[in-house]
Amino acid sequence: MRALPYVLVDVFTDRPLTGNPLAVFTDARDLDADTMQALARELNLSETTFVLPPEHGGTARVRIFTPRAEIPFAGHPTLGTALVLARTPSSDHVTLELEVGTVPVVLEHHDGAAARGWFTRPAPRPLPFDDTEALLEGLDIDHTASPVVVYDNGVRHAVVHLGTAAELAELRPDLHHLAAIPVDTIDVCVLEDGGATLRVFAPAHGIPEDPATGSAAAPVFCHLVEFAGHDPARVLAIRQGHALHRPSRIEVRRGSDGSAIEVGGSGVVVARGEFTLASGV
Repeated sequence: MRALPYVLVDVFTDRPLTGNPLAVFTDARDLDADTMQALARELNLSETTFVLPPEHGGTARVRIFTPRAEIPFAGHPTLGTALVLARTPSSDHVTLELEVGTVPVVLEHHDGAAARGWFTRPAPRPLPFDDTEALLEGLDIDHTASPVVVYDNGVRHAVVHLGTAAELAELRPDLHHLAAIPVDTIDVCVLEDGGATLRVFAPAHGIPEDPATGSAAAPVFCHLVEFAGHDPARVLAIRQGHALHRPSRIEVRRGSDGSAIEVGGSGVVVARGEFTLASGV
């Protein structure tokens, strides 16, 4: 029998049972990819991470799985895993080795534990997108406030900008239709009073709607700067998860050199557990 400890952390929130839950398996050295995928499917969270020894001088190598597939990058797994790994007050940063490359996370502590962090990624690249009509049909809308643009930061995000919060709240997407769109997530947002509200759908990965999507923060930030007049020098606060009764808050800002994007938020450990698997699994 093998005992596999894991930590459950709610990410992009400072209150338990809100934000986006993440399971972090803290020692995955003896697990193969099929078992990791089976564990992620069993937990059925948006993502589950598996911590391995570093290979390139970082704090740890980390693999990220949705219920259906391994993915090269995601935001709340990056922040949540970093918060779990930073066990001592002296740990003010960790460096995670992900499939997309090395991702640094700067940490802030409260009451002796890591409670908040910022991770840095290059600004995402816009890509050509020829499926706008099919995407709008799947969302059951006939207009947007700006062009639909796809951004790639290791995950392909289609950003859909609407004019009002009411339009966003009233969305009733056809998830089966959206699963056929060749992107990883569909990020639907509005900008009001200097802040953004966001809903993210990822049915292709078995995630009908995500409560907090850190990987979407940079694409949404870049899009709202380009098309909605958001001041790039200002931090953008993103509200997400309210439709799922799991409110979250993500903050995103341009890095000091102008070429990188920094995404930040809080997290709170809510549970610890252990899977026990037969040795042949």
